[in-house]
Amino acid sequence: MKILVLNSGSSSVKFQMWDTTGKGILAKGLVSRIGLENPLLEHSPIDGEKIEINPEGIIDHTKAIELGLEAIVHPDYGVLDSISEIEAIGHRVVHGGENFSGSSYLDDATIAALKACIPLAPLHNPANLKGIEACAKELPGVPQVGVFDTAFHQTMPKFAFLYGVPMELYDKHKIRRYGFHGTSHYYVANEAAKLLKRPIEDLKIITAHLGNGASITAVEGGKSVDTSMGFTPLEGLIMGTRCGDMDPYIPLFLQEKEGLTAQETNTLLNKKSGLLGLTKISSDMRDILAAGERGNQIALLAMEIYCYRVKKYIGAYAAAMGGLDVLVFTAGVGENSDTIRNIIVRRLEFLGIDVDPVKNHAAYGIPMDISTPTARVRTIVIPTDEELVIASETERIVLERRSK
Repeated sequence: MKILVLNSGSSSVKFQMWDTTGKGILAKGLVSRIGLENPLLEHSPIDGEKIEINPEGIIDHTKAIELGLEAIVHPDYGVLDSISEIEAIGHRVVHGGENFSGSSYLDDATIAALKACIPLAPLHNPANLKGIEACAKELPGVPQVGVFDTAFHQTMPKFAFLYGVPMELYDKHKIRRYGFHGTSHYYVANEAAKLLKRPIEDLKIITAHLGNGASITAVEGGKSVDTSMGFTPLEGLIMGTRCGDMDPYIPLFLQEKEGLTAQETNTLLNKKSGLLGLTKISSDMRDILAAGERGNQIALLAMEIYCYRVKKYIGAYAAAMGGLDVLVFTAGVGENSDTIRNIIVRRLEFLGIDVDPVKNHAAYGIPMDISTPTARVRTIVIPTDEELVIASETERIVLERRSK
């Protein structure tokens, strides 16, 4: 099945063209600066050179998707002869609330439920919906499927997802832990089980998705039982620009002492904190690592703070599951930085984690067990592939619907 995979943001649309019959990904691209001056289309056929085009004027999501489709069928660098070859569209949707515990066919009822989730994800869901609406206009009649970041975490028990606030606030506003990066955590947990040739139902796994956004999930028997991100993606680990866990009184204190508005506080904690706020160097761990290699003490401290937070969650989730079989590192930092992995696993030998430094240094771009032969817990690096999950889930949902 030929499937268009979309990730629609507020000012960008990422797209990939997939052929699930065995060819895999055919092309990927990005339309950026939507709604702004100087928009840019980037298109990369899997077997060709990257193309960059600057469309004229200010564009919207519909135009962005139109541009992506034009690139996909372009006679010189396209990968399809006609857009009529596209059989389905899979969308990454950030927040499904409690309505979605799995991927879903996007019909009028589903879209209405997504709109009801906008208060829970005001920055993300409206953009996702724009992408869905644009596809309905550009590709009328082509089935669309939503794959939700939050769905994998809907298996968490109540004692893990409820906060210590009055229960009526949960009943009224659905204030609870939702978790995010669910597609990535699901993928790498299952890939780890395959790599070890063991049933995922028999495993206790901790998956560490460490990118500019970062989260950790406890996966027991193939199901998410706890995760570090909460009501929003702000909770949990220190990230590129997000503060992560902190005393909940601090925002109130800052509003009082610094005279910040609620919006200014939101911007401070989401966009000006984390690695960027600690170092004033960058939100990108590669820049922090480079500064640390030059002996920058602030960068070295930020790395220790970052890794310490990850280490605490690993210990906590091992305790919550009553043991640990597998630790998985994934996403930009988790997949590519042996230095960060090494700092994180230091002093976790008591859990049975023992990493081979040679294997750790060599792990880059491919699934790899970096444990020593005698380690009781297997530590594995697995590149995540959320788009593959979206394509696979879209095919499954569409085929199921056709069979009814």
